[in-house]
Amino acid sequence: HISCQQKQNQGSPEALIGYSWLPILMNERLQTGHYCLPVALDKLPNKYSMHSPEKIPNQSPPIKWVDGHKGVFNVEIQAVSSVHTQDNHLDKFFALCHTLEGRVTFPIRILDQKIIEQDLEHELKLSIISLPSARLEPLVLFLHQVLDKLFQLTIQPMIIAGQTANLAQFTFESVVSIVNSLHNSPDLSKDQHGRNCLLMSYVYYVFRLPDSLKEMAKGGSATLPVFPESRYYTVGRSSAAFVGSRLMQSRILSSSNPDIAGTVALADEDTKNLTSSKQFHEELALQMVVSTGMVRENVFKYAWFFFELLIKSMAQYICQMDKQDSSRKLRFSDRFKDDVSTIVNVVTSEIATILVKQQKEVEQAEKINISLAFFLYDLLSLMDRGFVFNLIRNYCCQLSSKLQSMPTLISMRLEFLRILCSHEHFLSLNLFFITNLSAPASPCPSISSQNSSSCSSVQDQKIANMFELSADYRQQHFLIGLLFTELAAALDAEAEGIAKVQKKAVNAVLNLLCSHDLDSRYSKPKIKTKIAALYLPLIGIIMDALPQIYDFTDAHSKKTRSGGSDGDTDVSPINHSVALMIAGNPVNTMLRNTGMSYSSLQSKQVNPLAADASRTLLISFLWILKNADQTLLTKWASDLPVSQLNKILDLLYLCVSCFEYRGKATSDKVSTQALQKSKHTKARLEEVLLGNAGARGEMMKRCRGPGNERNFGINENLRWRKDQTQWRQGNERHEKTKADLDQEALISGNLVTEANLIILDTLEIIIQAITMSDCKDNVLGSVLRVLLHSLGCNQSSYYITHCFSTLRALITKYADLLFEEEAEQCSDMCQRILHHCSSSIDSTRTHACATLYLLMRQSFNIISNFARVKMQVTMSLASLVGKSSDFNEEYLRRSLRTVLAYAEEDEEMQPTMFPIQVEELLSNLNSILSDTVKMREFQKDPEMLMDLMYRLAKGYQTSPDLRLTWLQNMAEKHTKRKCYTEAAMCLVHAAALVAEYLSMLEDHKYLPVGCVSFQNISPNVLEESAVSDDILSPDEDGICSGRYFSENGLVGLLEQTAELFNTAYMFETVNEVYKVVIPIQEAHRDVNKLAHIHEKLKKAFDSITLKGAKRMFGTYFRVGFYGAKFGDLDEQEFIYKEPAITKLPEISHRLEAFYSQCFGEGKMEVIKDSCPVEKAKLDPNKAYIQITFVEPFFDDYEMKDRITYFEKNFNLRRFMYTTPFTKDGRPRGDLSEQYKRKTILTTLHAFPYVKTRINVIQKEEFILTPIEVAIEDMQKKTLELAVATHQEPPDAKMLQMVLQGSVGTTVNQGPLEVAQVFLAEIPENSNLFRHHNKLRLCFKEFIMRCGDAVEKNKHLITSDQKEYQQELKKNYNKLKENLRPMIGRKIPDLYKPIIKIQRASKESFKRSSFKKYESSLSNSQSS
Repeated sequence: HISCQQKQNQGSPEALIGYSWLPILMNERLQTGHYCLPVALDKLPNKYSMHSPEKIPNQSPPIKWVDGHKGVFNVEIQAVSSVHTQDNHLDKFFALCHTLEGRVTFPIRILDQKIIEQDLEHELKLSIISLPSARLEPLVLFLHQVLDKLFQLTIQPMIIAGQTANLAQFTFESVVSIVNSLHNSPDLSKDQHGRNCLLMSYVYYVFRLPDSLKEMAKGGSATLPVFPESRYYTVGRSSAAFVGSRLMQSRILSSSNPDIAGTVALADEDTKNLTSSKQFHEELALQMVVSTGMVRENVFKYAWFFFELLIKSMAQYICQMDKQDSSRKLRFSDRFKDDVSTIVNVVTSEIATILVKQQKEVEQAEKINISLAFFLYDLLSLMDRGFVFNLIRNYCCQLSSKLQSMPTLISMRLEFLRILCSHEHFLSLNLFFITNLSAPASPCPSISSQNSSSCSSVQDQKIANMFELSADYRQQHFLIGLLFTELAAALDAEAEGIAKVQKKAVNAVLNLLCSHDLDSRYSKPKIKTKIAALYLPLIGIIMDALPQIYDFTDAHSKKTRSGGSDGDTDVSPINHSVALMIAGNPVNTMLRNTGMSYSSLQSKQVNPLAADASRTLLISFLWILKNADQTLLTKWASDLPVSQLNKILDLLYLCVSCFEYRGKATSDKVSTQALQKSKHTKARLEEVLLGNAGARGEMMKRCRGPGNERNFGINENLRWRKDQTQWRQGNERHEKTKADLDQEALISGNLVTEANLIILDTLEIIIQAITMSDCKDNVLGSVLRVLLHSLGCNQSSYYITHCFSTLRALITKYADLLFEEEAEQCSDMCQRILHHCSSSIDSTRTHACATLYLLMRQSFNIISNFARVKMQVTMSLASLVGKSSDFNEEYLRRSLRTVLAYAEEDEEMQPTMFPIQVEELLSNLNSILSDTVKMREFQKDPEMLMDLMYRLAKGYQTSPDLRLTWLQNMAEKHTKRKCYTEAAMCLVHAAALVAEYLSMLEDHKYLPVGCVSFQNISPNVLEESAVSDDILSPDEDGICSGRYFSENGLVGLLEQTAELFNTAYMFETVNEVYKVVIPIQEAHRDVNKLAHIHEKLKKAFDSITLKGAKRMFGTYFRVGFYGAKFGDLDEQEFIYKEPAITKLPEISHRLEAFYSQCFGEGKMEVIKDSCPVEKAKLDPNKAYIQITFVEPFFDDYEMKDRITYFEKNFNLRRFMYTTPFTKDGRPRGDLSEQYKRKTILTTLHAFPYVKTRINVIQKEEFILTPIEVAIEDMQKKTLELAVATHQEPPDAKMLQMVLQGSVGTTVNQGPLEVAQVFLAEIPENSNLFRHHNKLRLCFKEFIMRCGDAVEKNKHLITSDQKEYQQELKKNYNKLKENLRPMIGRKIPDLYKPIIKIQRASKESFKRSSFKKYESSLSNSQSS
């Protein structure tokens, strides 16, 4: 011991004080921790290290100590050792184990304790029990050794002091406690599933069977093995080695299974009572069965560890005993099988108990369920598979009987089956090489096979059975039958949270299909055909689920299909045999029958599937169709009823919509709200259908790079690593590079092509099938519908080429049916073909032209002319022009020239009129395209665009189908602009047009006579009258052939019209529309429709009552165009209808901005005033527009009929605007020189119309003199006073505001000033006498109204407004006094007696009334 304190004049700071020491090993244990040691002053004696400083014996000479042998030196020792545990519990345990292994003499010393032979067993048990109490750090460091010793003690029988010691229960409980401690420690790492990483490593890399079993394997049944010396021995006898060797020989007996007889009898009396060594897996299974209390609970909680131990020990046992080639039934004892059955039953019961009673522990139940599934998964590789199947069946039955919640039940069993189905020999386990055609005949043949005498009918029945989830199917294909049953149950169930379960079910099936495609063992087409045959019942399940599948045809709405095809009622979702099968009835020939039922299969209402689950189902459907035997599919389809065929076609239609190419912009979304998975899942979907060729193969190689194998979770070649398996699909979004997006776009395109080619192949199969049957009339239309839908979606040119080939074959083979029965489909076909005629891809245009020409030719050959096809092609082009914005006019013209060349070079058709008719048709199509060019130029000018569309529609006046098409196009454009009134008017015109031609076709009193029946809605509809000489008869072929030219079509148009009017707040017109509909529904006695109509009418009338004059219908402006730059619009005036509350600056800015963009900056100018435009003064290089606000104008006689607010805003043709001016050119002047010009404009049609601007056809102007302006102003003020006075309920603020403007002293150019200017003196000009008198009478009424208003205000004011009322009264009296002399002054000439009364016109009075005559004369002078 040294001192480091430096002193003065001392060279070295180190000074020797004394000596001390500490033995590092005491009682075979490291001395660590804090110590306070005494210090000796003299050098230490010899052999000092044999003793501790505190207890050293007396020495001679004696040792001198610092401070009288007291502890003065403090020291702390920390040991870093991989040999010494530094824990009492572990030290004792290892020491006792060491004692058992060596030759020792009792008593023995362990730590500070002496142990005699009789206490050895007790101390060993205590040591084992106390192991979990050891500190965690040393326990972790020596975990492998501790577990190895415990497992060896588990199967190692002992004779200690002449007594048999069985330590298996104690060691097992200790292991369970250690496992629990390790899992509960927050400091130890766990994997994503909560499993302790140390225990995982131990099981996977460290654990091996205890040595005794290996040594058993070395010896034969006739000779005893030779054992090494370093083994466990019984101690306390004269010859420990001899007894130990005899003990090792006795291991062939078992303490846990005393019935197992040994192969060699021991004669030595010392070992007769010994039991043999035990098989580790048997002892472990036994301990799991007999455990109780907390031990049992923890065994279930950490079942994964014990299951893994069990599996690994079984596998090593088989390997070391060379039982790989022996029968699976003989590998393990019957007692062990019973224990395994008990374990599975107990664990299943525990899962059900947790789910029923402990809802918070659902996650724990899921973990146990997964552990059990992996356990049975492994047992399939080790034990008799019939036995394991029995365990699986018992599991399913037990859960069914204890769980009532369908989502939980199905979810648990699905997770269980998903793991089992991931077995590398899954297909072999399901006997996929056996199909119903090759399997033995069923013991209970079907009714059809009993009644039929022909082999073909039996064969047909067998084929039909291959597509059903029958009991026979589940007997032969056990696991896949269970999975399909769960899938069907999940789709059929209806409960909260079932959507997740459905998704899990369909994903389980998809994962299986992916695994088959990725497995090199099954790459041959013949094998894939057999695999597909195994999955044929899935087609039936998907067909039954058709009403639930997400409707991909509308990407923006989340809806499901309302129902399947006709005849669905006779198809049960799941038959009774399926229910029995799930409940546990015979699924394997060796299994027992049970009488349990399965309630989940009762029929339920439709429960819609999510988009991603639907997509997964459809891709599984396509996989089966691609790989199944085509001959088999054809035979099956030929025997299907029409309703089932239509279901398949509906599924194919959905597949087309689902697998439409979305382009690069959306490829990172995988699908619009359909799949939100990682790129690996997308690659898997692609791989399912596409194999490994080209860029797709590269993608798959990349996905299978180092570290990615487990991301799929479906690789059949390797067993699942449970530490890496993703039990739950992750939804994490990854940042994607441009290369990833490009790659995904490429994959998406290839997937779409492959999916659609499969659909096309299936359609060919169905066409072949219906050719052999009599149902082609009913199915052909659905086939054509799917084909046309695929042509309408985004497709690759490769697919389009094949699709057109199929379409041409269909036209050639079934032309008569297509033209006669599928008129609407032919119309759609023409539109699709024309759309592809404008494609920029040469091959697509070539095939489209050939198909179009063939369509025309076949039509002509069948009915000697092709008027219908001609009409449909023209209508299709019109519709294409109106709706499609992506077609190329130049390419379309090229295609039309190609079709014309076909007609000219077709020698067979030259003698007929066919080439001439083709030429006429193409000429007409070209003219439509020319008009389209103009429309393209004005795409951003909505008013001009609607004018052009209106002109095109007008040009089709004699062609009702085309006019109807254009009216619908216009309605669609208006709806997009939210001009709902105009859209409704377009449909009113369309309905009037239909009614006009329908009245020619059908003579029913309840139908509208024609467009006359609609004139109450709008007088404009009379232009739809079919009265001209060139009107075609609707009886002529090809005319009025669309679906709207029928009663249902008419009613449909009118119902759409009513909805649009309702949206536009035109509730009054809703009533007029339904006046046409109601007689039709009454004639059909359709009470439900009538109730619906009257409900709509009630809502409309309630809305009128509620909203009334609060509605804003529109604002009107006069717009004049001036300048050569406007072309046809030059010097034309229009009335524009704009949305309500549109201000003049708004429309002015909009038009100025648009035309400035068209003509260039500085070339456009807005005329700010409303004065007449003098064109000579305008710049010819500029364009001018003049915009004026106008109001509807009505004559007095019109106002008698226009009573309501709606009537004053509907059916408007005359508008007025006023322009103030003075004689000297100024707009404003003094009262005596202020003139006003009134301009009344009349439009060509009444508003609202099918467009938002209408030409002005008449213009009238009236000039009011200053006194007439004054009369008009005073009449307006008087009216305002009257309205404010009699308003109900009274509005005090409004009344006071009007009064202030009438009697206030500060009012400029107020009533008093007007009177002083015009009534102060009698005019000299006699022509003004009448105006003077009229103004006097106006003031007389005005002052009376002011008095009424003041009196009314008196009753409305509050206490704090009395002074204000007095001021109003004072001003009123003052105004009245000032006006009194002027109001009382009469012109004598006007009141002379009249001898004779002249009747000027019809509009004059009818009786001899001077007052009336005076009024009439006054009006005529003012006009």
